[in-house]
Amino acid sequence: MDSSLESNILKTLVELDLAVKSMATVQPKPNLLPLFSRLDALTAELPRQTDPTLLHYMHKKSYEKARLFLQGRESENQAGNCRHV
Repeated sequence: MDSSLESNILKTLVELDLAVKSMATVQPKPNLLPLFSRLDALTAELPRQTDPTLLHYMHKKSYEKARLFLQGRESENQAGNCRHV
């Protein structure tokens, strides 16, 4: 996979994670829509030969799982309803 694309996805996923975690304490609330739009655009750029696990997480919008996967922390992911970790 294109390492810059992977880096951009990870950067955006970390930004989303921080924004979500800040929602309980900041005013005004962060606008998450631009982050979701950016993630949709980055997902559309993923080549067919991308790791199937990452493709699955991104297409299912399992962003926390995708973030952990890209951070090399796949073992922390729990199986979801689709029986995929």
